[in-house]
Amino acid sequence: MNRTATLRRNALFALFLLPGLGMSSWVTRTPDVRDMLGASTAEMGLVLFGLSVGSMAGVLSSGLLVARYGARPVVTAGTFGVALGLLLIACGAAMSQSVVVASGLCLFGLGMGGGEIALNVEGADIERLLGRPIMPLLHGFFSLGTVVGAVVGLVLTAIGFSVVIHLLAAGAVTLLVLAAAVRYVPAGVGKQERTARAGGTGGRKPAVWKDVRLLLIGGVVLAMAFAEGAANDWLPLVMVDGHGFDPALGSGIFAVFAASMTLGRFTGGYFLQRFGRVAVMRAGAAAGGLGLALVIFADNQFLAGAAVVLWGLGASLGFPVALSAAGDSGENSAARVSLVATAGYVAFLVGPPLLGVLGEYFGLRNALIPVLACVAAALLLAPSVAPRSKTAERAPA
Repeated sequence: MNRTATLRRNALFALFLLPGLGMSSWVTRTPDVRDMLGASTAEMGLVLFGLSVGSMAGVLSSGLLVARYGARPVVTAGTFGVALGLLLIACGAAMSQSVVVASGLCLFGLGMGGGEIALNVEGADIERLLGRPIMPLLHGFFSLGTVVGAVVGLVLTAIGFSVVIHLLAAGAVTLLVLAAAVRYVPAGVGKQERTARAGGTGGRKPAVWKDVRLLLIGGVVLAMAFAEGAANDWLPLVMVDGHGFDPALGSGIFAVFAASMTLGRFTGGYFLQRFGRVAVMRAGAAAGGLGLALVIFADNQFLAGAAVVLWGLGASLGFPVALSAAGDSGENSAARVSLVATAGYVAFLVGPPLLGVLGEYFGLRNALIPVLACVAAALLLAPSVAPRSKTAERAPA
């Protein structure tokens, strides 16, 4: 690997880590921010709605922005939005202004949703350049960021450290790392000419959404992102309300899930090179499905708690492997990655709230049954992630 490619890869590692770090920094201080705002549960729901609105807007607009301007400016603007959002949340908490906090969350979500898709376009491009799977490792750094941010946040919460200073520091770190890393990301990746963006025929590139195989890959990433997002939003409550754990143990089990995701992504490259995408996807879907089934149906606390390791390991590679498959599924790779990534992030945002509605009527454990069905569907759709040639799948390290 030449020095330029190494610097670019390392810059992407840092840029993938930042959103995870920022998100977990916010999540761990949510109770403190609520107290500073004096917000009721209903009022806090409205504040959190800003994050959903911003995230959805970022996800839905990112593909078009990458096609028009390239991934680098979208990554830069998105990561800057994450940092500025953290700073605004801190200021809103200090002023006890719910509207300011909601605005900060909206900006944070806008930056994270838009920047993440652009980062995945960059990741798919460097993966093709290097000739070996690194998407799992890139997503591993996102997971690592969530773990580091969660640990720091929990420690600072335990010692009563200022929420405002914590979030201001997280925003400042994000800006510093962005300034250091983004210069190694090349311009122009993912940018399309206007005729290519328009799609159609007559010498233009066909619209990627008409590719049936790509849509199947989108189904895989949607299903596996649903499984990951469900755990991120509901696992502690499933363990507390559904299995009778106390809140501290429920949070600890979620930490085990996050660590399992991180482990799966950091080790995934080895298994992909040794066994190939299809076998890894099948194994992941099977493991994730087994873990989910035990969490849903087992009436044993130890078994249910241990099952989240299978759930985390199984879900860990679904998103990055599907994005790699989208990247080499045909021409116009950036648009393909963008389309599939958008499907995944929509599942992250829309799926978990739907589980809340189901959980209200059927209980949180039973609400996970649709997630289990989606993972089973991903198992059936696994052949769609096969590379276009054996050579691409077994590229040397």
